[in-house]
Amino acid sequence: MSETLLRVTNLHKSYGSRQAVQAVSFQLEQGQTLGLIGPNGAGKSTTVSIICGLLAPDQGDVLVGGQRVEPSNHAAKRMMGFVPQDLALYDNLSARENLHIFGALYGLGGSTLKRRCTEVLDLVQLSDRLTDKPATFSGGMKRRLNIAAALLHTPRLLILDEPTVGVDPQSRNAIFDSLEALKRQGCALIYTSHYMEEVERLADHIVIIDHGKVIADESPAALYQRLPAKAALRLTPQAPVPQAVLQSLCQLPGVTEVATEGQDLLIGLNNAELAQDVLLWLTQQGCRANQFSTARTSLEAIFLTLTGRALRDA
Repeated sequence: MSETLLRVTNLHKSYGSRQAVQAVSFQLEQGQTLGLIGPNGAGKSTTVSIICGLLAPDQGDVLVGGQRVEPSNHAAKRMMGFVPQDLALYDNLSARENLHIFGALYGLGGSTLKRRCTEVLDLVQLSDRLTDKPATFSGGMKRRLNIAAALLHTPRLLILDEPTVGVDPQSRNAIFDSLEALKRQGCALIYTSHYMEEVERLADHIVIIDHGKVIADESPAALYQRLPAKAALRLTPQAPVPQAVLQSLCQLPGVTEVATEGQDLLIGLNNAELAQDVLLWLTQQGCRANQFSTARTSLEAIFLTLTGRALRDA
């Protein structure tokens, strides 16, 4: 059985009269990835800052490897690595010089630091750019070097805040490969992102925070059970579908949801086998499709159902 590496218990944090975090609790096992997601202003950043020891909670505890995270407990902090959304690099120093600076902050030096520089650069596929400056790097390469810096002291828990913002698909896949390698080595990961497909790919467990509270704390498989639809049919009709037809469509056996997205019609289904029957029924109503596709209900659909579709600018 895996060790529970991280325990977050009953966190509260307020800024004046605004409660940013309310009774947030969850845990993470060794060698697992936890996807931490939520709308803008939901409390994710505050929660991450508390876990990292950058911010003190008003109430509650964070334990990493059995150690309480607090300002005076450096042993707890050394078990963690943090990759911030904003790049933390010296553009006019070489990749090796950047890593030496971060290594010194962790108390590393000599042959140990040299070995770890080689290992982390190999992990993020930047070994051939050791002497180059980040000023010459692409955005994706800078992100990967940022991850390497957070791994120098061999943390047991790596926390990544939007690590793929502004990177190309090749660098994104390289980052995923690195993170999956870390998992195989037993490192636990917290991954925050607004890209739901990334969370779907990486996470063994998902925590959704909204209005400062945990509204879901489950495996991806359990989350998919939250929606009555197990599959989705997306089609682009040749002409707008009459409202009467849409109302009748909602009443068809196995149809759980009907929504529009731009010109497309989104239909939730109990199972994918119903898609052919629905398409045939629509054709009989005089509604033909220019194109259509079927898919499993997505994490994005679940997220929007749980948190709402209203725009968040906070």
